[in-house]
Amino acid sequence: MSDILQQIRDAIIRRKRGEIQGLVETAVKEGIDPNGIIDNGLIAAMDVVGQQFSDSEIFVPEMLVSALTMKMGLDVVKPLLKSDNARPRGTIMMATVKGDMHDIGKNIVIMMLEGAGFQVVDLGVDLTVEKLMEQIESNKPDLVGLSALLTTTMPEMRRAVQILHERGLNEKVKVMVGGAPVSASFAEEIGADGYGADAAEAVEVARRLISDL
Repeated sequence: MSDILQQIRDAIIRRKRGEIQGLVETAVKEGIDPNGIIDNGLIAAMDVVGQQFSDSEIFVPEMLVSALTMKMGLDVVKPLLKSDNARPRGTIMMATVKGDMHDIGKNIVIMMLEGAGFQVVDLGVDLTVEKLMEQIESNKPDLVGLSALLTTTMPEMRRAVQILHERGLNEKVKVMVGGAPVSASFAEEIGADGYGADAAEAVEVARRLISDL
């Protein structure tokens, strides 16, 4: 393993935003394959960050800075990816359900998913089930992530899963849910395919669900 990849990982884990772009540029000059930089440098670092967050070794502010550092590195290497060489890890649509305007948790999950190499489409907050179905039909994602911070909006998750099944889309599109009042038992009760207790767990759930498709 190239020493520069270790330096890239360290820069993300230690949140050295001022160093990351230069390190990635050095890796490119050394002839390291762009996919290798992403897989063994950027994504590998975010896996460590996610584990640190799960273990309460770091908290939301530190995780966000690491994610921003990763994205700065990704901006350098992304233009070098050839379309026939790029290995898509899947497309995920994220939204906060109708009646709920909270987006901080959703945005953290999005940053972690992007750090794990997924293409993420952010549908914002207060999203109706009807609009969600329109977006699923047009974007054809592999996975939909629904967030709720209010117990009063959780029934919208149930409705979304129900309509997805009614339209026969559940075999092509998986659903994971999350948010402070949401639980694994609720996810199972409404027929969701997965539940993420936090951003790091959401990444693991996304990887598992998409690999099962």
